[in-house]
Amino acid sequence: MQSSETSNRQSPVITAGIVLGIGLGGFFDGIVLHQILQWHHMLSNVRPLTTTSNIDLNMVWDGLFHAFDWVMTVIGIVLLWRAGGRDDVRWSSKTFFASLLIGFGLFDVVEGLIDHQILGIHHVKPGPNQLAWDLGFLALGALLVAIGWIMIQQNKQE
Repeated sequence: MQSSETSNRQSPVITAGIVLGIGLGGFFDGIVLHQILQWHHMLSNVRPLTTTSNIDLNMVWDGLFHAFDWVMTVIGIVLLWRAGGRDDVRWSSKTFFASLLIGFGLFDVVEGLIDHQILGIHHVKPGPNQLAWDLGFLALGALLVAIGWIMIQQNKQE
């Protein structure tokens, strides 16, 4: 079987995995960085948590952020379900896991570039080393995308 044919037969699984990975990446960010560690909230760089109204506003935006994560996760599940009903789709746990890594990494890269660098609405861990934390977040995202892509390429050759 040619590589492009294999790729076409795996693309529904890859697409579902990437979308699901974006949702899961967002949930990880929101749960771990926003809620458990409380390093930042969606607007904490522009509306610091110094007043009740700022806390309320950040809570609403964190909720909207989680709603986006939920929608992406549901879309990923629907895409995966639809792929499961197709006889022409080549299933591979390695490809699916790799796609999750790509989606998770894409979330980090896009969110890191837009929210941390371009808009500056929050940083991973505000303070004296915030640029290092932000760059580390971007590097982790890029690394996850690269690992996922390499895994998919290896799986196509097998």
